[in-house]
Amino acid sequence: MRAVVFEEFGELPLVREVADPLVPEDGALVRVAATGLCRSDWHGWQGHDDAIALPHVPGHEFAGQVVAVGPGVTRWHGGERVTAPFVCACGRCAACLRGDQQVCERQQQPGFTHWGSFADLVAVHHADVNLVALPEAMPYTAAAALGCRFATAYRAVVAQGRIRPGEWVAVHGCGGLGLSAVMVAVSCGARVVAVDPSPEALGLAATLGAQVCLAPGGSVQDTAREVREATEGGAHVSLDALGAADICAASVLGLRARGRHVQVGLLATGTVQVPMGRVIALELELLGSHGMAAHAYPEMMGQIAAGTLRPGDLVGEVIPLDAAPAALAAMSTASPAGITVITPHDTPSQPA
Repeated sequence: MRAVVFEEFGELPLVREVADPLVPEDGALVRVAATGLCRSDWHGWQGHDDAIALPHVPGHEFAGQVVAVGPGVTRWHGGERVTAPFVCACGRCAACLRGDQQVCERQQQPGFTHWGSFADLVAVHHADVNLVALPEAMPYTAAAALGCRFATAYRAVVAQGRIRPGEWVAVHGCGGLGLSAVMVAVSCGARVVAVDPSPEALGLAATLGAQVCLAPGGSVQDTAREVREATEGGAHVSLDALGAADICAASVLGLRARGRHVQVGLLATGTVQVPMGRVIALELELLGSHGMAAHAYPEMMGQIAAGTLRPGDLVGEVIPLDAAPAALAAMSTASPAGITVITPHDTPSQPA
């Protein structure tokens, strides 16, 4: 199969022929129709994830068709249109048995623990636990982000943030993940403040229903003050949807009493200075959000089918596999507007 491969962290990947992945005994092979280019892929390429062994094929949010299943699979037979959470759970550990597959103790992650979806084919472990059926009417490009950014944003806002109609939600960072959070929060009846330095990103947030759009131009304290002023005392829920120490701090500082900060974006460093004095004084909650288990998808899929949520509106550029290495490298300087989707089976671009 053709795949995007990097031999060293931070070195520009190449598109080349590699061996097809093996079919896991309890898993499936999916022919990738569309796969999202996510900042988590950039973190992996930079060497920020200890699970990655070189050489490596990135890519973890995808949609496609089942082409083969292992002998231990009973729910899938081949030909089904599917996606899968980026956390592929084992289904048997203590976390899975209590319904928390998104923090499975023996999780597999395509694009991290094994080769991912920037390729013609990707292997999915524990297929009966992790594959999610897609409606025939849903385009693969719209479904590509359901395995990571859109589903992660949905759970971050609805389950972790526990947003209620009329509450203020501050979304810090309006890339694909942040814009997904804006869309979900608006669908819940929340009032949204979108925070991002990019006018294009803020414009997209406004079209999705953000009531206030802020471009941070000063210090962390300045950004937090502007959020508190815009929300008449502070956000009820605030998300760091990018993953940076200063953004995390601004998100916490922009909350009102009893507010909830949800850390959704991955942080390149494990050390972040959080204003714990304010956390204590205002009884703030600090929450993480790590994807969404496959069994929790039906509620979100129902809202997509009803048209309340429209993940396809977040798709920006659609590129062939040959363009993926340069697009991944470009994330070192800026995040693309909306969600960039790679379609591995498009006609390869011709060399100049």
